[in-house]
Amino acid sequence: MSNESTHPGEEGLDPVAEQPARPTIDAVAEQPARTAGRPTVSKSASLTPSDRVIPTWTDPTVRRAADSIGGPLGRHALVGRMPILTPLRITLLMALLFLIFAWLVKSPCIQQTEGAGGLMVLDSSGNRQWISGCYNDVVPTYQIQGLADGTFPYAANFNSAGEVVEPLAYPVLIGTFMWLVAQIGNGYNSFTAGTGILPQSLDVAVYFTIGAILLSLLYLWAVASTLKISRKRPWDVAIMCLSPLLVVHAFSNWDIIPVALLAAAMLSWSRSRPVIAGVLLGLAVAAKLYPVLLLFVLLLLCLRAGKMRSFTVTAVATVLTWAAVNLPVALAYPDAWRAFFAANTNRKSEFTTWYAIYTDWSGFKIFDPELAAGQAPTLLNAISLLLFLLACIGIGWLTLAANRRPRVAQVMFLVVAAFLLTNKVWNPQFSLWLLPLVVLALPRWRLVLVWQLTEAALWFLLMLTYATKGNEPGRFVLLSQYPYQNMAIVRDLLVISLMALVIRDIIKPELDLIRQAGDDDPTGGVLVDTPDVLTVPSPRSLLRGRKTFRTKRSSEPEPVSEPELEQVSLIKRG
Repeated sequence: MSNESTHPGEEGLDPVAEQPARPTIDAVAEQPARTAGRPTVSKSASLTPSDRVIPTWTDPTVRRAADSIGGPLGRHALVGRMPILTPLRITLLMALLFLIFAWLVKSPCIQQTEGAGGLMVLDSSGNRQWISGCYNDVVPTYQIQGLADGTFPYAANFNSAGEVVEPLAYPVLIGTFMWLVAQIGNGYNSFTAGTGILPQSLDVAVYFTIGAILLSLLYLWAVASTLKISRKRPWDVAIMCLSPLLVVHAFSNWDIIPVALLAAAMLSWSRSRPVIAGVLLGLAVAAKLYPVLLLFVLLLLCLRAGKMRSFTVTAVATVLTWAAVNLPVALAYPDAWRAFFAANTNRKSEFTTWYAIYTDWSGFKIFDPELAAGQAPTLLNAISLLLFLLACIGIGWLTLAANRRPRVAQVMFLVVAAFLLTNKVWNPQFSLWLLPLVVLALPRWRLVLVWQLTEAALWFLLMLTYATKGNEPGRFVLLSQYPYQNMAIVRDLLVISLMALVIRDIIKPELDLIRQAGDDDPTGGVLVDTPDVLTVPSPRSLLRGRKTFRTKRSSEPEPVSEPELEQVSLIKRG
């Protein structure tokens, strides 16, 4: 039974006896103040239903949605009477349902038809992959890289048709994962061909489906890890379970792998296990580079709290794990190993980035000049890097200057969002990176769901621009690029809005929903309730003439700010 389940002895508990008979907006606003006065609950102890935040009482969007199923939770609701229906198990079922939807969305791209000579082939007629939005990188990569041959992808030079195979431009952990999925698929095909017990299908369809099953298990791991971090607000995890973004991009590529490993690493850090956190983070970085940003976040917060030993342990474990995964491939196949880094250096701006949109609208090709094959866009790379470094400097200053130390998830969300906004490549599935982070940093359902719906709309508008012009039956006229470009701008503005709200919560921690529940930092681990050792002047202090750095040591943690009545008006306006 998970940590989130209730104790058997609590079956007779009336979990919300303290609340008014009919929860009102005013009662909701008062709830955090009462919660903040409760003693801290051990992370190894199970929470009672009364220790958890009730979304239908605290979030206006969830409250209105609950009207269709009987309204918000009432005072005499039987909470905790059925230990099998824990928040963890219910959210996992939610995620599983939407992962099934995600496979169905992509399934048109593995539909089969009879080809030349009676052989079964993939049916790509009528712009199927674009009109249905089922396009994904998994199917074409399998066909191009010759994974069906069983050769390790970094060692492959030719496929079974004798065609030259380009180096696999994926990090080592993802490339190895793809190879293992292909091996499992080959085993399945051999078994079905020999026994006839299980249904037979095209090897690429088997490969895609097996990969989807394994990615689903990893995403369920990410959901469980995130829920165990957000202990007092477990239902916030439904944001990443009932997700339109998950439906369209769960199986677009392999990005769920680093998402799951990073969520697990953050869970380990929250439980003050720096070595395990470092190992998991090293694996995440071996699957995608962006999780390394967590080290930057931990460096800032550990500097402020004087916990550099824990940071050093995590950083060393991260580097050693990453090296253990990468060195065998780098030494055996150095050119293939470098292909991922070379491909990222030489790439032009991706269609939905502001760089590409500016170039298309203005006709000024400073970001994407005409380049020879293999030539890197030097200026674009420099501008992208400079903008990200400036964003990191600003976030670092905010982290060290805020009156109360920001939470790990808040700073991590800001850094990853800044990376996406300033990077020259924002593949649509990259937005999955933000899902666990936004749950932990800013669990405000309405704006987060609007952002996710925008991501889904952006994907389908982008897909329609690839539909082929023509008069053949089933052909659609090519959609202009302007709809998806405008939707990309809306997406960027919504992400910036999310960042602005996180920054507001850092500056005014009394408005932070997580801290209103009585927690200092659920992801903090060794940082929780630790007094500050190093801070820097805030902009307001600089304007007042306080230009020197200050250090402070205190035997007592900083007092927790009580929630202000301002949240009442915020909820009413919600």
